Amino acid sequence: MNKPRAKTRIEKLKTEINKYRHAYHVLDKSLISDAVLDSLKKELFDLEQKYPEFITADSPTQRVGGKPLAKFEKTRHEKPMLSFNDAFSEQDMRDWLKRNTNFLNKSISNFQSSIFNFYCELKIDGLAIELVYENGVFVQGSTRGDGIIGEDITQNLKTIDAIPLRLLPADEVEKNLKSLGLNPNRYTLSAEHLIVRGEVFIGRKEFERVNKEQKQKSEKIFANPRNMAAGSVRQLNPKITSGRKLDSFQYSIINNLGQKTHEEEHLLLKAFGFKINPHNKPVQSLEEVFKFRNYWEEHRHKLDYETDGIVAIINDNNIFNKLGVVGKASRGAVAYKFSPKEAATIVENIKVQIGRTGTLTPVAILKPVQVGGITITHATLHNYDQIKRLELKIGDTVIVSRAGDVIPQITTVIKDLRTGKEKEFQMPKICPVDGSKIIKENVYYKCSNSNCGARNLENIKHFVSRKAFDIRGLGEKIIEKFLDEGLISDSADIFELKEGDIATLERFGKKSAENIVREIETHKKIPLPKFIYSLGIPHIGEETAHLLAKQLPVSSYQFSIKDLTQKYQKLTIEDLQKIPDIGPQVSKSIFDWFHKKTNLKFLNNLEEAGIQIEISALKAKNLKLKAKTFVLTGTLESFSRNEAKEKIRALGGEISETVSKKTDFVVVGSDPGLKFKQAKKLGVKILEEKEFLNLIKF
Repeated sequence: MNKPRAKTRIEKLKTEINKYRHAYHVLDKSLISDAVLDSLKKELFDLEQKYPEFITADSPTQRVGGKPLAKFEKTRHEKPMLSFNDAFSEQDMRDWLKRNTNFLNKSISNFQSSIFNFYCELKIDGLAIELVYENGVFVQGSTRGDGIIGEDITQNLKTIDAIPLRLLPADEVEKNLKSLGLNPNRYTLSAEHLIVRGEVFIGRKEFERVNKEQKQKSEKIFANPRNMAAGSVRQLNPKITSGRKLDSFQYSIINNLGQKTHEEEHLLLKAFGFKINPHNKPVQSLEEVFKFRNYWEEHRHKLDYETDGIVAIINDNNIFNKLGVVGKASRGAVAYKFSPKEAATIVENIKVQIGRTGTLTPVAILKPVQVGGITITHATLHNYDQIKRLELKIGDTVIVSRAGDVIPQITTVIKDLRTGKEKEFQMPKICPVDGSKIIKENVYYKCSNSNCGARNLENIKHFVSRKAFDIRGLGEKIIEKFLDEGLISDSADIFELKEGDIATLERFGKKSAENIVREIETHKKIPLPKFIYSLGIPHIGEETAHLLAKQLPVSSYQFSIKDLTQKYQKLTIEDLQKIPDIGPQVSKSIFDWFHKKTNLKFLNNLEEAGIQIEISALKAKNLKLKAKTFVLTGTLESFSRNEAKEKIRALGGEISETVSKKTDFVVVGSDPGLKFKQAKKLGVKILEEKEFLNLIKF
């Protein structure tokens, strides 16, 4: 191949490789396979080595970078690279807008804040850069530095595929603008000198890969992707930078090309061949800014890169420029941050929860604090060794972290904030659930009763079941998860759960947490019979619970758990045996339950959680079935068996599960069981469904 043909081939290869690179790294399209692209790059490299006079700054081969630098040269920005002031709440944002309105009112007569609209960008957690192009060719790249003077990192930025070494040809830019809905005639497309600004960052997967590699080499481990990105572009050896797959978005044009809005700047950048963030968008109101920010706070985990908030920019460039600068930040733009991933709070108490396997887990009860967008009130401490390792005391000020949106962890105790009133925590010697002795296995403390955890799980399942509190959002798997994570130790703890405690668990989210907490809140009122049944007192079934509720001397339609406890504690075993159908075994079971310390504490916890007992259902006006005992068998068509029981009780009747000579009626549905035969044998009155319906009519 002669020199003229080599030159032509080199130019064509450069054009094609740049086209494929732009499609892959900017447009997310793969036009050819990696293997084919590699072969084209190799051909170009070989030709340039043979004819070095044809090597240009915009050649794809120059992305590898040159020789290591001794140091970075300083470079002055033509216009200052400003930073952003921060906002952390909707009120902060309203205050920002109000300040801008007041400022403009002084310079623009009859200014109306309603003309504001905004452009929202994801705030990438990376390193701000400036790129300079001369006649369409990338000639210099630099860091922000102090905003006036930065460092020249051109060689390193050339290694980043998302940064074009040459802008697209003018005819292609024109074509792109038309496809984006813009009139090319409005803009200067042949800028000999173009300055754009953006961000260099590294994706989460690449961050993990590089750190793993660093660890294998026993070299520095980076704390977060931002540090890695910054460290990578500031390597004196560009080959190290090229070995890390850095990425870049551009978001601003410093030159005046005729753009009237910030949105147009993004579209122009795209037309020139730069990579812009596809999630950025214009919005028409501050409320839409809030919606954009809240959406990405909740969904940022779906992105492959870190973002710590959004940037809200007044879209109209004329108004933006009139607002000017305050300090080192533009008035017309603000960084609206996501909720912090860590925060300081106080450990108000440490409770011990027992899981379904009987393992005791200490859990810190925290002064409510916002971490990662949710309110946290609990943090698991895993085991007693962790408490000792942290040197944690009740009353300590601590740092709570949610790195990677995981379950909140206490990472640090701020010992300098101690007052001397903090208390040491000790693991209990007696199980808080059943009173058995606590034993230690390795680093874990367990109840010596091997059935304790499983029995506790069954008790909670019974408590939330349909015949009791009827909390339908709490299935067995969810209860197991709450127990294992230390969020609950008994049924009373259910009513103390907060959305933030649930939303951080694996496979849970904000919506499911909201649904569960809402379901729990709507079940804090419960009829007296169901409450008695929910307690899981041995030998007390649904019917016995109704008998107990009926015999309890009450004088109002609603009374407290404290009232109930006191009334039952006054009853002797003999008093309980006087209640119909309650024999010696059942009466002793009731008496023992209401005189056990752990049960009394449990009842007190329910009282403090706001549980209210209702007894209005017991005060029926029409008692036409008073003193009549019913047994139900078979399937009824008009309503379920439970509904039939409620109707009988509402009219003063009683339910029994067994047929005897004392039974007044046996109600028979389809497919009746042995109770039907027993009724016929004993001569008990049998009611078909129609007869029963007539009987219960008012």
